[in-house]
Amino acid sequence: MKETQFIRQRQSEWEAWDRWLNPAGSKSRAKRVMQPAARASAADELTVDCLPSAFRRLCHDLSLARDRSYSSALVHALHDRVLAAHQRIYGARRRLAGHWLEFLADGLPRLVREEKRFILAAAALFFVPLLITLALLQWYPDGVYYLLSPGEAASYEEMYAPTAERLGRPRGASDQLTMLAFYIAHNVRIDFQCFAGGIVFGLGSLFYIVFNGLMIGATAGHLTQIGYIETFWGFVAGHSAPELIGIVLSGAAGLRIGYALVAPGRKRRLDALKDAAQVAVRLLYGAAALTFSAAFIEALWSPNRALPFNVKIGAGIALWVVLVAYFVFAGRRTHAA
Repeated sequence: MKETQFIRQRQSEWEAWDRWLNPAGSKSRAKRVMQPAARASAADELTVDCLPSAFRRLCHDLSLARDRSYSSALVHALHDRVLAAHQRIYGARRRLAGHWLEFLADGLPRLVREEKRFILAAAALFFVPLLITLALLQWYPDGVYYLLSPGEAASYEEMYAPTAERLGRPRGASDQLTMLAFYIAHNVRIDFQCFAGGIVFGLGSLFYIVFNGLMIGATAGHLTQIGYIETFWGFVAGHSAPELIGIVLSGAAGLRIGYALVAPGRKRRLDALKDAAQVAVRLLYGAAALTFSAAFIEALWSPNRALPFNVKIGAGIALWVVLVAYFVFAGRRTHAA
């Protein structure tokens, strides 16, 4: 069934849910709900006895919309109705902390899977230049100066040298708190560039995703080539997963915005942009959570020289596995229910 047919068939009952969830002040409003599907055209509203069957139909609509890959706007609208109905029926109070936990545990991984074409595009644009640059610099070391100035290369060498007093710290940073603030500001700047560039028909996002892949690849390739394996890779291993995945999510959000402007379909560009922004902002929330967690790891765990190199590498690999499994599998049980 096409999405437009599905909407026409079910819209009257969804509108009845909206009237029940946002009544106009009736004293008996808590005991009224829409007609069942078989009597949906009738003007009367039934009592609370019909709530269970009506709620099951609403949940079924949401499940069908997801399984048939209908538009994100429709899926999110139905999800909001199901959540509001559940809270109204069972007396749940929507708390901000609870909402965030639900989003991180269930909503974010499902959203990433729903937007997988933009996620995969951003990942390819970021990781392919990164890995190619890293590999090429092992064969042609002087190529680093096409991307980094001699001063920048020397600064990175100083930060990750085996003799460095504090790994990963520039000269002006004196303590962990200063570095935490620096890492947060640095990571947020990159994420924002990758996201905000989408407003220029996606070209800005394309540029910043590829640019950051090249710069990170150049830094990693140069430090690997000169032999700073333990100091550099031991430092970045722990926070690499949340930081790099955060960049990919931000870039995907920007590409989502850009695609809506380039190919709005039958919608006006402004309407397409509004719909895309609802999805893109949610991806950016996920990127923000990953970015902040990466900054804490980078400031508190990564520079710790008391931890063996193998432990740092093992922890980094484990975090990659956990995050990939989270995005692939989390939220599926809720979806199936």
